[in-house]
Amino acid sequence: MTIRLGTPNTATKTKVLLLGSGELGKEVALELQRLGVHVVACDRYDDAPAMQVAHARHVFPMLDAEKLRAVVEEEKPDFIVPEIEAIATDTLLTLEREGHTVIPTARAARLTMDREGIRRLAAETLGLPTSPYRFAETEAEFRAAVEAIGLPCVVKPIMSSSGKGQSTIREASEIDAAWKTAIEGARGTSGRVIVEGFIDFDYEITLLTVRHLDGAGEPTTSFCAPVGHRQVGGDYHESWQPQPMSEAALAEAQRIAKAVTDDVGGRGLFGVELFVKGDTVWFSEVSPRPHDTGMVTLITQDLSEFALHARAILGLPIPNIHPHGPGASYVILGHGESQAPAFSIDPAALTKPDTSLRLFGKPEVKGERRLGVGLARGATLEEARAKAKAVAEAVTVEM
Repeated sequence: MTIRLGTPNTATKTKVLLLGSGELGKEVALELQRLGVHVVACDRYDDAPAMQVAHARHVFPMLDAEKLRAVVEEEKPDFIVPEIEAIATDTLLTLEREGHTVIPTARAARLTMDREGIRRLAAETLGLPTSPYRFAETEAEFRAAVEAIGLPCVVKPIMSSSGKGQSTIREASEIDAAWKTAIEGARGTSGRVIVEGFIDFDYEITLLTVRHLDGAGEPTTSFCAPVGHRQVGGDYHESWQPQPMSEAALAEAQRIAKAVTDDVGGRGLFGVELFVKGDTVWFSEVSPRPHDTGMVTLITQDLSEFALHARAILGLPIPNIHPHGPGASYVILGHGESQAPAFSIDPAALTKPDTSLRLFGKPEVKGERRLGVGLARGATLEEARAKAKAVAEAVTVEM
């Protein structure tokens, strides 16, 4: 089997259309360009991070079905690569039926666009362990769901990102606020929410799972070492790799991740989120694309999650994933409003070995926004986390 790749800006170019151009899409674009791929970046606002490194761009809402089809017909990409959740997935399904290649599949984008599709697949179709849950789209249904699940419980919009709209109800007095938070934090037009029973877990992990082709062109699955993470308000603030866990728990995590990704199909990197207590593992969510907690792989692996995604997209083999040792990432947040944030950097933290800094180049801040990440390796996870935090805290965001 031979893989043929062209040259950007020529008649032979191999073209990828990125739907979503944030910091994760930017890293995917860079990895694709290292393989000579022509990248066209799309997002709802201009000058998004991936647009700053792409060959071409389009600015439009990803939920605009007519515009999405028009861009695909204009660009005629070899691969359509969704990098966000909120996309006109019905259009992707139609485009795929017409012969376009969607990564990993249009069905994956459709299922994972909202939490309802993927949760029902995992729990009801595949029989995988999950927290108890109910769905609701009116306030009355929501209150009934909370009563059925019991307190404490977690409330999320069925479609959102970066923890927006998520809250935990511990007392009855918090029910009204949780409903309002979920509705206001939802992305897209759906007003449905999921109410989940609270699991008494020891830790959460992201298991980066890659569906790719081997050297003979046969489908296979590879796993990165588990990524542990710390969330604040449902949004990742810190991650580390490898998360220590028992062999039994790791085997169960891989079993669950493979079951979900095998059913979803296609090829590419998936971020499978799981809860772990002892040797027991519960499925939480899956993203059919690189995961924000996986930014730690920029310093912990020879092939980052973005390089793995690029190889899988293009059908290139992944013979092994070599770890460099314990590593960590720590988020740099901007607070306030600005059309041109700037950064003051104390270089002292970056004088330490095995440290790195990524600033995403986001042109606008409204409220709180992730603008960069500090990265570090260490002899231990504790050392790596301390160094990554020091790098992040050495950056002052000027609004």
